[in-house]
Amino acid sequence: MSALARWCYQHRFVVIAAWVGLLIGLTAVSQAVGTKYDNSLTLPGTGSGSAQELLQRSAPAQAGDVDQIVWQVSRGSVTDPAVEQRMSAMVTQVQHLPEVASVAGPYQPGGGVQVSRDGRTAYATVTFTDQADNLDHGDVNRVISTAVAAREPGLAVELGGKGIAAAEETPASNASLIGIVAAAVILLIAFGSLLAMALPIVTAVAGVGGGMLLMAPLSHVMSVNGIAPILGALIGLGVGVDYALFIVTRHRRGLQSGLEPEQSAVQALNTSGRAVLFAGGTVCIALLGLLSVNLSFIDGLAVPAAITVVCTVLAAVTLLPALLGVLGARVLSRKQRRAARTNTPQTADADADTGLWARWSRLVPRFPAVLTALGLVVTLAVAAPVLHLRLGFADASNDPASTHTHQSYELLAKGFGPGFNGPLFLVAETRSPADRAALGRLDHALATVPGVAAVESPPVTDQAVQVTQVVPATSPEDPATSALIDHLRNTVIPHYTQGTTLQVHVGGLTATFIDFASVTRAKLPWLLVTIVGFSFLLLVLAFRSLLIPAVTAVLNLLSAAVSFGVLTAFFQWGWGTSLFGLGSPSPVEGYLPELVLAVLFGLSMDYQVFLVSAMVEEWSRTRDNARAVLAGVTRTARVITAAALIMIAVFTAFVFMGQRGIAEFGVGLAAAVALDAFVLRTVVVPAVMHLCGRANWWLPAWLDRRLPHLTVEPPTEEEQPTHAPGPALV
Repeated sequence: MSALARWCYQHRFVVIAAWVGLLIGLTAVSQAVGTKYDNSLTLPGTGSGSAQELLQRSAPAQAGDVDQIVWQVSRGSVTDPAVEQRMSAMVTQVQHLPEVASVAGPYQPGGGVQVSRDGRTAYATVTFTDQADNLDHGDVNRVISTAVAAREPGLAVELGGKGIAAAEETPASNASLIGIVAAAVILLIAFGSLLAMALPIVTAVAGVGGGMLLMAPLSHVMSVNGIAPILGALIGLGVGVDYALFIVTRHRRGLQSGLEPEQSAVQALNTSGRAVLFAGGTVCIALLGLLSVNLSFIDGLAVPAAITVVCTVLAAVTLLPALLGVLGARVLSRKQRRAARTNTPQTADADADTGLWARWSRLVPRFPAVLTALGLVVTLAVAAPVLHLRLGFADASNDPASTHTHQSYELLAKGFGPGFNGPLFLVAETRSPADRAALGRLDHALATVPGVAAVESPPVTDQAVQVTQVVPATSPEDPATSALIDHLRNTVIPHYTQGTTLQVHVGGLTATFIDFASVTRAKLPWLLVTIVGFSFLLLVLAFRSLLIPAVTAVLNLLSAAVSFGVLTAFFQWGWGTSLFGLGSPSPVEGYLPELVLAVLFGLSMDYQVFLVSAMVEEWSRTRDNARAVLAGVTRTARVITAAALIMIAVFTAFVFMGQRGIAEFGVGLAAAVALDAFVLRTVVVPAVMHLCGRANWWLPAWLDRRLPHLTVEPPTEEEQPTHAPGPALV
């Protein structure tokens, strides 16, 4: 590591030019190949997955995204001549716009079903030439502007669908900018130097930029979800700024202790840089562990996020030392440089000896049991709502109230019923006349099933695959809709298909999301075992201890519980949704548990590694547990809490994008990071380690001999052990 750091420092302008050239090259490649995002959600082995597979086999695949234009009159009917003439002209205009394949309106033959029973609401179906994520937002905005131009007093016009929602999304760059500004303020306060503040920002932006630009060519190699760039930016900015912060902080300590800039930079990369590699590796391993879930939707989020983290780590260990070489001693404030010029170098911990965290670290051993109990009580209280967690999905009613998608949802719900926004499709596979007769009886009985508002069943024919549309009486995210799906699958359909070879599968977007939540819930325990087990093994190798990894595993699980406890209260119970304009109370998105767990375990490992590594340095020198814990907290608590504040700022910034799923991801991580850094790592960990004493460092001799040695932060020359060496601890 020191050789790489020294080379980058000495060839600083070559490294910077290489990074600039790399980003320009990736931009050119990204523009040339374009993006091919895939938001399809397939669940093999589930009812909705089987229904989707049957439909794809029996009918041509839909070429493009299907959206709606909805209009409603306050008086009269949508079939009044004046309204019909005005809206027919609008539909004709939309049909001739770029990227519009076809428009099916209510005034065409057979279009009467697109008019509500009271005659006040109607809709037209717009089919685009491509999927939502691949449409040009300018062309979609032309459709929006053409449609809303038909408005007049007493005539409301709105639009809904994936394509419309994508065009209305707040760009990730806006949230990223807010997060970067907040991080800059925190760094300026922490460092007291504009140049030092800029280093982590520039490094993180370069790393995240590389990761984001790689997503375009990656989307042609594997299925990449459309929200992958947003999640990549959220995770990459958080870890990128933090990783650079740890290295810059170590470099500044070296300069203040009297080292030359190059020597200090090399030492910082050889110590904190190694910890960054370890921390980044754990985040990537946790993210790639999501591949074990075996869902393409999750894979399309995990792999791009892991690539972004890799890019931020590469920037931290190559670009950052080059930038340190350009700035030299100017990473210190003027006051600190003056102190160095007057030959009064500070010790590495001079500022910490009498600071807040030094006083706190001396307080903890006086009341370790009380502080442990207090920290756990606070953690469990915040995590308690997780016992009521319900996974599902949030429909368009939770979009910001000013958006077209929210307004169109409300118009359709008012005109056609709340279940119209999430119809169910019963896809039947018939093989014999007996099957077709049974299907006819089932279709006839569906209208009498409690919770069903309407049934559209075409006459049963000799076709092998037939589709019946069932409109629930409740909204897509309502628990009653989930209960209806279970009732249809477990009771109604088996009753009418008994004794036949008829296969009937309940599909549709609502059923797919409900099945997705069930699948992820079933696979969650295995993912937990995988992540916790691998994290435990890594920490045993790094710290040559059994107790520290065990405590870390428990605390990481508590952090996860806190995350989902806050999500349950904030979104499911609605305690924070109205405040941030995120709709009404609704279930937590079904894909969040795996993603949040993977990222959170990686971030929690980061803080634990940096904290315990400092303790291990002191323990290896003195074999004094109390002194090691005190030194670890004193040296790292300030930078850990500053890093946590930066992550909280970055994660919270994405709440203001107005997208429910991204907001849930940001709130869950921000809450967990806050409690992890300010309660678990700085209160519970040192208190527990004081209670356990020398048992913290116990490892059976036979196991120590057989385990390979993994060095996280090797001691610097002035930190070599002064006691007879025992089992390797770092």
